[in-house]
Amino acid sequence: MLLQNSKNLDSKCVHAGIGEYQYGPVVPPIYQTSTFKFESAEHGAALFKGEEEGYIYSRMKNPTVEAMENAIADLENGYKALGCGSGMAAIHTVFTSLLNAGDHVVCSKAVYGPTATLLKTVIKKFNIETTFVHASDINEVNNAIKENTKIIYIETPGNPTLEITDIEDVAKLAHQNNAFMVVDNTFMSPALQRPLELGADVVVHSLTKFLNGHADVVAGVIVSKDKALYTTMRKTLNQIGGVIDPFNAFLVHRGIKTLSLRMEKHSKSAQKIAEFLENHPQVKWVRYPGLKSHPQYDTAQKQHHDAGGMISFELKGGLEAGRAVMNNVKFCQLAVSLGGVETLIQHPASMTHHSMGKEAREAAGITNGLVRLSVGIENVNDIIDDLNNALKIASELKSLEKSIA
Repeated sequence: MLLQNSKNLDSKCVHAGIGEYQYGPVVPPIYQTSTFKFESAEHGAALFKGEEEGYIYSRMKNPTVEAMENAIADLENGYKALGCGSGMAAIHTVFTSLLNAGDHVVCSKAVYGPTATLLKTVIKKFNIETTFVHASDINEVNNAIKENTKIIYIETPGNPTLEITDIEDVAKLAHQNNAFMVVDNTFMSPALQRPLELGADVVVHSLTKFLNGHADVVAGVIVSKDKALYTTMRKTLNQIGGVIDPFNAFLVHRGIKTLSLRMEKHSKSAQKIAEFLENHPQVKWVRYPGLKSHPQYDTAQKQHHDAGGMISFELKGGLEAGRAVMNNVKFCQLAVSLGGVETLIQHPASMTHHSMGKEAREAAGITNGLVRLSVGIENVNDIIDDLNNALKIASELKSLEKSIA
């Protein structure tokens, strides 16, 4: 197959996961079925025993889902993947598969809010403790490791501060301490960063974001580096039941075909927007992996193939200025989530990371004035003009407040 002969990302995105099907369709069919018919009683028994390959029930395995899983596993250069009903279902499955009562987790502070909440609430109920660290500081990670540390969980770049962790260094540290290294690669996608190649054991994604790319799917995926981890997590997922359905898997697989092109456009536009924001008098600071001002710029250059479509910035007017900007954008859409073809803007402290609590947010560097921007694939000048107009309004409101005072 072309897939196996080509290492070019553009080609892999188009052809990954596609096999041979009855009647020769170019696009894998949607097997919208809950169960599969056996050829005989003996055939059914052999499938349940694992003596033969095949399909039994769509919670366990489905051809449409498997095609999507194989595509992502190939893009990440992993062993195999597991499609999940959401990004959180994927993360929950990883923790449930690899942790036992009494284990310990080291997790980056810059992490998706519900991930932190999951560790602090549901996972904690099973006598599993978590230490949150600035994972960009290898010494802080090292000092947090205990004898019972089982997982070092890193989201890099981190949500929403864009803190970047050196995956290779942390993976070596994890393995020296007999722990698994798990990386949430949602912000970059395998088009721009492949953690398994840098030593990670497991990669998770919210498929809702860049991999699908069209804001019409809620789903997640887990990619394993080897068969043993895959088998363990597959058994857990089958029991938990948080699987992706065939139609959503079909949509994700379709979205992957343009992943390489979209990530190139996201990155090119985000670089221009980040430079615009960095030079704007109303902006206090900007975090974007493609800016030399980023604290972990050198790490980004080492492990990213491009800088991605996510930008975080803070306005000099703080929370009120941030609200003014978000309430006055016309082209950018005020909504949570990210990674779609449309540009989205949101306020993490009051939205996606509210559940973390104020103390945890401040420790992670999520200030009240921080704004997160997911750059779409529209004309970059339209996005910049919209931000510029909103920033001008925010500046005028600030001046008015001063004159009234």
